[in-house]
Amino acid sequence: MNLYHPVTIGSLSLNGNLFLAPVAGYSDRAFRAICVEQGAGFTSTELISAESVIRNRPDREPAGPAATLLRRADNERHYAIQLFGAYPERIYEAAVLLAPWKPDAVDINSGCPVPKVTKTGSGSALMKNPDNLGRVVEAAVKASREYLGNVPVTIKMRSGWDSSSINYVECARIAVEAGAVMVSLHPRTRAQGYSGKSDWSHIADLVSRLAVPVTGSGDLYAPEDAEKMLSETGCAAVMFARGAMGNPFIFSTTRSLLIDGSYTPTDMKTRLAAGFRQLELLAADIGERSACLEMRKQFCAYTKGPKKVTEVSVTYLHGGGALRNVLVHAETIEEYRAILGKYLL
Repeated sequence: MNLYHPVTIGSLSLNGNLFLAPVAGYSDRAFRAICVEQGAGFTSTELISAESVIRNRPDREPAGPAATLLRRADNERHYAIQLFGAYPERIYEAAVLLAPWKPDAVDINSGCPVPKVTKTGSGSALMKNPDNLGRVVEAAVKASREYLGNVPVTIKMRSGWDSSSINYVECARIAVEAGAVMVSLHPRTRAQGYSGKSDWSHIADLVSRLAVPVTGSGDLYAPEDAEKMLSETGCAAVMFARGAMGNPFIFSTTRSLLIDGSYTPTDMKTRLAAGFRQLELLAADIGERSACLEMRKQFCAYTKGPKKVTEVSVTYLHGGGALRNVLVHAETIEEYRAILGKYLL
């Protein structure tokens, strides 16, 4: 079985099945552009509040702060805009306002575990009220049909709120009945956050129950992880999240593994060069100072070693801890070059 293959999401046809997850604070369009260069077949904005879209009216001049989050990267052939909110009517209003950005899909966030999101009934808190979750999806589908050219509506969710309320099957069923044409599952509960181990058996279970594509996420830090998830669960696609942070090459190395059976590890010079390209793209978007402050955490990710001891897709940078202590104070592009220049030679 060919594990690397096209995926059809409603009316949307994608050439590959390696996706970038919407990660708050990381999935800006500069980083997404780098991931697309490396073979990401589908990308998404980070989660965007429906209320923010409505209040700031990013379609007006001067554009509100949501406009920067909504913009497509120049090389993004296919991208989704991810919305979060608890009120169907507000999701509808926000989705209508997405028309100028021409997204290829609208994704509903039903998985974010962060308290500032869940306290509003949004994110993974939607799973505590499956009927409302269905109404939220219906609202997005209605807006898509009326104003967005009927682009696909998808949903990303967790296994449940906590271990006593594992209800991903019910929530996925309701979402699909409401019009969602793909379900992405991160098989941890909201209570787990990002701790413990994700339960891939939930992904396999959902694949066996749904007629729409299921995308798997959770604990994907190396090409071998993606290969294992695809073969063990039968999911249509994998969605890299934390595993792509500082390592956009996980898309190209995974593609090589799935197609050719092997891949070449990415050296630190190549990784850092990608980081500087991301910095330059981000500076063009939001200005040098803001970009440099934002890239502190990004460069910390670029200079970290493998998440797993067995991972060989990236090479180590010795003395990285001390280097990161300096990086978090950089304020200009030249300062970054002064700190990291010797690794680029």
